[in-house]
Amino acid sequence: MSRRSFSGDRIFFFIVVFLVVGGLAMFASAALGLLAREDGSPWRIATTQFTLGLIPGLLAVLAIRFMPPKWLAALAVPAYILTVIAAALVFIPGLGLTLNGATRWIDLGFTTIQPGEFLKVGVIFMVAWYLAKYRTKLHDFRHGLLPFCAIIGLPFLILLAEPNTSTVLVIGFASVALYFLAGAPLRDFAILAVIAVVGLTLLVMVRPYLLARVMTYIDPSRDPLASGYQIQQSLIAVGSGQLVGRGFGQSVQKFNYLPEPAGDSVYAVVSEEFGFLGSVIIVLLFSAFAARGFFIAAQASDAFGALMVTGLTLIITFSAFLNIGAMLGVLPLTGLPLPFISHGGTALFTALASVGIILNVAANRAKRRA
Repeated sequence: MSRRSFSGDRIFFFIVVFLVVGGLAMFASAALGLLAREDGSPWRIATTQFTLGLIPGLLAVLAIRFMPPKWLAALAVPAYILTVIAAALVFIPGLGLTLNGATRWIDLGFTTIQPGEFLKVGVIFMVAWYLAKYRTKLHDFRHGLLPFCAIIGLPFLILLAEPNTSTVLVIGFASVALYFLAGAPLRDFAILAVIAVVGLTLLVMVRPYLLARVMTYIDPSRDPLASGYQIQQSLIAVGSGQLVGRGFGQSVQKFNYLPEPAGDSVYAVVSEEFGFLGSVIIVLLFSAFAARGFFIAAQASDAFGALMVTGLTLIITFSAFLNIGAMLGVLPLTGLPLPFISHGGTALFTALASVGIILNVAANRAKRRA
């Protein structure tokens, strides 16, 4: 078996390798910041990152990469149904776990999983499958906007009830992008834009924490000990890195200052330890991931593969740039993890499984052209 047939797409494969290997090193350094915290346990989160994220994720990459391409389309509807059900399980008393006012996790006793991460892939599967099947009929409300809203509407209701607004934004952005790439009319774009603006406005009005995030984004110096604390500490970390950083493992902010140093604040730790150059490399790697993912989508053998790869690429890169933008103060805080790097076994597993799907489509393209 040639290296090309194994990887599916060598350029994309090595971009992911750099992100995963580099991400593990950055995660390990950031996790050490928990040693200075009373309830911190870097060994516990490192164990979950490997046993629930990296190891099963790598197995998923191999299994999905060599899966017959026709199986992917056959799995679209079942994957959607199962991930919607899994996301709804968080509301069962004794099974769902509530932390910081959000019920987003299923408590398995020995660990937790976040089914909202699986839901991202499930929705993209379903949207891609439906649009590929009915792309010639999208101008008709009965086959276009109405079923599209139904597909994404139920997951949105579940996520908003948790609440998990950031995941709604990510899924919504990727799904709407696929809808118009499939050929939906601009009329529908106007309708969806109005729904999005009205919906976000209502959410900000009824959920004080969202309004606080917006106000902090407008004025990062307001309330520096509460709503503005994370962005203040993040900007201190980023500025402290200067050009080349303090050095690997030498971050000061990860000890008792940055909230969630191994979680959604990990980019600030990277910027402090590796400076402007290191932080730019992260941005370039995710940009390369997006560019190559879109290239693979453009060369896919069918519409379903093209839409699915585009959607998964958007999910990962949009999440990454929302996280990076928030840590730099150019976007409001969302609480999203940095893909491949932040702590979260479910998120890492899902990202790697998505990579397996993309490589499967890439390999099928290569075989078709051989």
